[in-house]
Amino acid sequence: MYWTVYMENGPKRVNHAAVAIGDLIYSFGGYCTGRNYKTKKPMDVHVLDTVTMHWKSLPLPEPGDPQHDVVPYKRYGHTAVFWNGKAYIWGGRNDEFVDNILYCFDPGTCKWTQIESGGFIPSPRDGHSACVIKSKMYVFGGYDEVFDHYSDELYVLNFLTMTWSPVKTEGKPPSFRDFHTATVVNDRMYIFGGRGDHRITGAESYSQNMHFLDTISNCWHKPHTTGDIPVGRRSHSAFLYGDHIFIFGGFNSVTCEHFNDMYRFCVSTNEWQRVTTKGLTPSRRRRQACLVIGHRAYMFGGTSPVDSLITSESQLIDHSDLYVLEFVPSLKTLSILIAIESYGTISLMKFPFPKEIKSEIYLLSGRQKFHRGIE
Repeated sequence: MYWTVYMENGPKRVNHAAVAIGDLIYSFGGYCTGRNYKTKKPMDVHVLDTVTMHWKSLPLPEPGDPQHDVVPYKRYGHTAVFWNGKAYIWGGRNDEFVDNILYCFDPGTCKWTQIESGGFIPSPRDGHSACVIKSKMYVFGGYDEVFDHYSDELYVLNFLTMTWSPVKTEGKPPSFRDFHTATVVNDRMYIFGGRGDHRITGAESYSQNMHFLDTISNCWHKPHTTGDIPVGRRSHSAFLYGDHIFIFGGFNSVTCEHFNDMYRFCVSTNEWQRVTTKGLTPSRRRRQACLVIGHRAYMFGGTSPVDSLITSESQLIDHSDLYVLEFVPSLKTLSILIAIESYGTISLMKFPFPKEIKSEIYLLSGRQKFHRGIE
């Protein structure tokens, strides 16, 4: 596996949420350190075309536009899922308000609607997980603002009826937590990581256990895992490729570590394996977004310590970069990588290659930054 593309000057975002729709990635909200997140201003949307590798930002509605009062306000810690051609945003917060309204974004019209859902709507929260299995969205955990504690609740939204209901499960659920990940494998929802606390001392805790919910029987399982089990963490990325769940990055406040390691979990054998990747590895970070399209994973944004020994919130740097991990690099990509390693980027750029090849050399180079701003 190769980290083959590195780009700067994308949207600088932390704790954002994103979905892939066709060849496009839609990134919703998030925050940038130092900006005001106390007022209810419309949330921004950035779109990455993974064919042209070009970002653009969608225009924000002005006051007086009917969309102005429909668009979700700027937020972080929310979730975004894809169902039936549209993206659904739920939960999240700014520095003053926490939300539990369901929003729908139509990529065909770039318009928003607020969905009038019914049933037992979960209380406002952030740091939860959300994933879609068939025609239902499963929401687990998060930080419950009403009760001021980490949650281990599981709710389901039926998209066909737009009604919420708590899920009565068998087995022992994952412990109270936020900023974990949920990954869908067939009819199962796999939960890993997240931040909890010790009920007596209040100290933060991080689990290394993998749990999954069988949505057919609504039963929780904690499989016995083997191999190179990763350190517990929060605000990491998790994605599915083949029959493996991949884990990248994250943060553990107990060990005071940010991570840029990668692990994969085989769902058929319950074995963990640390993965060695090639190319320009992303810096240690948390609260990034990562999605898979075809044989590529696209990772962008997040925040890192300015120094590997610093973990203070005030000493973090937000990212506007994008990395691409190729699971099956093409012969053309491998040839360019070998040429870069043999000759160097500067020397290669002196050859009379077509402009398209030169652009790819910059994109695939670990020594040069390919700058392309946002429209």
